[in-house]
Amino acid sequence: MKKIKEKEIKGIYGIALLLFLIFLFVPVIVLFQQSLAGESGLSLAHYSEMLTQRGFGLAVRHSLEVSIVSAVVATLLAFLLAYTVHYTNAPGKYKKFIRLAAQLPMLLPTITYGFAIIYSFGKQGLLTRLFGRQLFDIYGFNGLVIGYVIYTLPVSFMLLSNTMEYIDKKFTVVSRIMGDSPLKTFQQTIIRPLLGTFATSFVQCFFLCFTDYGIPESVGGEYEVVATVLYNEMLGSIPNFNNGAVVAVIMLIPSIVSILLLKFLERYNIRYTKISAIGLKKNKTRDILCSVGSAVILICVFAVFAVIFIMPFIQEWPYQAVFTLDHFRDVFNDNTLTAVYKNSLFVAFMTAIFGTLLAYGCALASARSSLRGSAKQVVESTALITNTIPGMVIGIAYMLVFSGTSLQNTFLLIIICNMIHYFSTPYLMIKNALLKLNTSWEATAKLLGDSWGKTLIRIITPNMSSTLLEVFGYYFVNAMVTVSAVIFIAGARTMVITTKIKELQYFMKFNEIFVLSTLILLTNLCIKGVLVLLSDRKKSEFKVKKEKKIMKMKSVTAMFMACLMAGSVMLGGCSGSDAASGSSEDQIIIYSNADEEAVDAMKKTLDDNGYEGEYVFQTFGTSELGGKLIAEGKNLEADMVTMSSFYLDSAQEQNSMFKDLTFDYTTLSENDSSDFYAPITKQEGAIIVNTELLKENNLDTPTCIKDLADPQYKDMISVTDIKSSSTAWLLIQALVSEYGEEEAQNILSDIYANAGDNIEDSGSAPLKKVRAGEVAVGFGLRHQAVADKEEGLPIDYVDPTEGNFSLTESVAVLDKDNGDKADKAMEMAQCIIEKGREELQKTYPLAVYEGETDSDNKSAYPKVFPEKLTVDLLEKHQEISEAAK
Repeated sequence: MKKIKEKEIKGIYGIALLLFLIFLFVPVIVLFQQSLAGESGLSLAHYSEMLTQRGFGLAVRHSLEVSIVSAVVATLLAFLLAYTVHYTNAPGKYKKFIRLAAQLPMLLPTITYGFAIIYSFGKQGLLTRLFGRQLFDIYGFNGLVIGYVIYTLPVSFMLLSNTMEYIDKKFTVVSRIMGDSPLKTFQQTIIRPLLGTFATSFVQCFFLCFTDYGIPESVGGEYEVVATVLYNEMLGSIPNFNNGAVVAVIMLIPSIVSILLLKFLERYNIRYTKISAIGLKKNKTRDILCSVGSAVILICVFAVFAVIFIMPFIQEWPYQAVFTLDHFRDVFNDNTLTAVYKNSLFVAFMTAIFGTLLAYGCALASARSSLRGSAKQVVESTALITNTIPGMVIGIAYMLVFSGTSLQNTFLLIIICNMIHYFSTPYLMIKNALLKLNTSWEATAKLLGDSWGKTLIRIITPNMSSTLLEVFGYYFVNAMVTVSAVIFIAGARTMVITTKIKELQYFMKFNEIFVLSTLILLTNLCIKGVLVLLSDRKKSEFKVKKEKKIMKMKSVTAMFMACLMAGSVMLGGCSGSDAASGSSEDQIIIYSNADEEAVDAMKKTLDDNGYEGEYVFQTFGTSELGGKLIAEGKNLEADMVTMSSFYLDSAQEQNSMFKDLTFDYTTLSENDSSDFYAPITKQEGAIIVNTELLKENNLDTPTCIKDLADPQYKDMISVTDIKSSSTAWLLIQALVSEYGEEEAQNILSDIYANAGDNIEDSGSAPLKKVRAGEVAVGFGLRHQAVADKEEGLPIDYVDPTEGNFSLTESVAVLDKDNGDKADKAMEMAQCIIEKGREELQKTYPLAVYEGETDSDNKSAYPKVFPEKLTVDLLEKHQEISEAAK
């Protein structure tokens, strides 16, 4: 029997190891290769460059500090919640509420966390308005700790609560009978059995904080962390995969310490021959204190996320605080939403099913087998590695490895990515639960003649059902909310709902983001509710109660399915042209970083000229699309791309991926012309102001960029960092052109000092902060401020006297051997250029081609930098920016 058992375990172990080899270790090896790649072979040059880079050491220290503090706080708060559930006589319904409420943050996309903090605790935030003053500075260490604690609290709670399920409470009775003090009883019967789980919780929380980028991007301010360094290197205005790979490798180093720590604490795991049903001792003081403490924790969490449910019903916070359903209508009228929502459900269910099987199999091999310790350690180390690699790194690594293969842009790759990325917590949950079960069960079953498989199905799995259901829910929820890796590996026809949120963030539609977040939350709540009922059914002791719960479960399940069907009808019933035609292989796929106005204009042009239903339009942020261009080259899913011209130049230089255009055009400037792309828009920079805040703070309206260096604007302006956003290039072009490099650096230094925590990584962030009332002045894209002013917001724009410099967006066609599709893509590109410019100029007024004139809403001081905008020039201007910091 032992041979059978070992054979089955080895089979499970082998399948899991093969999966990790292909989809984890190979991408990690690719990262190592990238970090060591030199001009003539292996080199440590990139390591030397990063380790000596200004501010990198400080960013690593910041990451360690804030991650350690957040992990400790989250673990302590989670312990109080779990203790209230398992070791107090609080009402049963309250305990169920805690179980669900403690997991609320993980039911929402992390991309919304920063927005929620700003709209709650910012200068014009909901809670700030309620209290009459800002409670604390939300940027830097404070904001990061709040965001990280909320982010990691569910994971810590699940780990601790799950382990407490398998602690035999009879030992608390024995300890009291032996005369131990309450403190000693607490230490010996609760804390000691939890030591391993405490360590696991800390490590999990630490790495979730250490590798997260979304929260620092929103509220990090000047408190730079290593995740932002990674983003800037991988997906900054000049992507550098080699340096980014170095940062990713360095981020793996703490996992070595974690492996040693967990291995040391493994000795503290305690097995129980059985779990006794022991009633808890009555203690009103304990029950009241724990119940109140748990309530305070949950209220604080709810307070942060309250804005998600309030803001979508407000026209424009805080300036037009009137009730509206327009934001819901805008979202539900988007005819692509039904398709991406269904995609998300499919991906989430498949991830949950196969992810649970993977984690269960690995945990069985680790905790319930006689495999050698070295073999088990491979699984342990793999779990920690999956937890330490940031999602964006996995996504980019997958682009590099699977580009050009049959897995590229498929649901299968997304599902496997989710299974690997979120493997650590489910594996540890199941493993910790298995370690608490009686090891004699297999031996007893063997004596009775049962095979290991029957023992697994009849005895072990039923006793693990609650944990398995939790793991299923964990995988499902994370698959619904993830975005960091998916954005790089999803194709135009495999996009999910969080990628839609990322798109709306790029378009600065934050109310619509909250609407979609609410939709995701409701879906996840339905799933969690069904899983809770299934778990309760398992725990029922009497047949009558069991039958009632089964009926209740069926009713809820029916309601859940009805809600999904009704949701599909509400969201449009059937998909629109972009989504519904997703099955057509003849459609032209267009990737674009363009703004919503430009995308709408291009779609209108194509539709009006006979191409309706013959294309799929997918938008990305500039950084994400830039990364895909560099990494995938000709293997890019798209047939046509619209992108910043200097990015296209760089991609063509590295990958030779675009066809020469087959149509002629003549631009007003030679710098805008190319053999393989044609300009579609020129996007100008301008100073953006919040007129109400200027009045409230008695600030002068700036007239030029140099004015932003005036001390009166201290902590009242927001600008972008040129290392992470090309929008900042417009500001630096103006300064260098007007004042020369040396003086431009001095002015920029004063501007950065005034901006403080409001130096942003995203080009849309300054306008976002001006809108939200966080700052009075920002620098961003002119047409966005024009649109806000036309909508009646207290937003205005100032054309700086140094000049409204511009970046050109162009269209290019991929050089693919796909015959008629390539010809059609070229025809569409020609159509956009020759017939779409009139529509585009309504938003982007500058003339580009001979025969055009600037439209009426043109800027006051349009200027063009005397040199052609290239990556080399961008690097030169980045050096000026870095020297000014």
